[in-house]
Amino acid sequence: MNKIKISPSLLSCDFASLGEEVRAISEAGADYIHFDVMDGHFVPNITIGAEVVKAARKHSKLPFDVHLMISNPDHYIEEFARAGSDIITVHEEAVIHLDRTLAHIKSLGKKAGVSLVPSTPESTLEYVMDKVDLILVMTVNPGFGGQKFIDTMLPKIRNIRAMIEKTGRQIDLQVDGGINKDTAKLVIEAGADVLVAGSYIFGNKNYKDNIESLRA
Repeated sequence: MNKIKISPSLLSCDFASLGEEVRAISEAGADYIHFDVMDGHFVPNITIGAEVVKAARKHSKLPFDVHLMISNPDHYIEEFARAGSDIITVHEEAVIHLDRTLAHIKSLGKKAGVSLVPSTPESTLEYVMDKVDLILVMTVNPGFGGQKFIDTMLPKIRNIRAMIEKTGRQIDLQVDGGINKDTAKLVIEAGADVLVAGSYIFGNKNYKDNIESLRA
């Protein structure tokens, strides 16, 4: 099993102290930093744009893991790439030509990810398994932090892990939604190796302990 990586979601941080928060989680042992970009159209919330990614870039050398929960993500990929993103993840449900979108991301020298909402079957990934660098399984319906984990997503995680193993490629299997110490164990057992957590990590100032507890 690969090392479990933790990608704290800035959706739950103190945005009034963004630079300090980014430095704090970087020093606390995070592997990636996760940015939830929402447009109020694809999901019912509005969060941040590329300028926030650019501002945060000054405060950490960790890989920036940018999750575009937006309609027409192709229009914004280059902007987020210039802002300092390292991994750019789009939703399968938000693009018409997924293969072309992934190729666009990779042409910019970035890793390309695909995310699935709970209702989207894993079979939609079959024809891009040779191009994708990260697969993100949503274990809540995207749009807001602090939601309850949907445990019926565990079989999907197992199935995608089997699909990854079949390719022989190094593909991150990331899970986002309702992740805490208890649900982390479930998704790791199912095959996840990158965990996104927001409210669990930022719920108190013991960031290092909170991050490490997710790996246990």
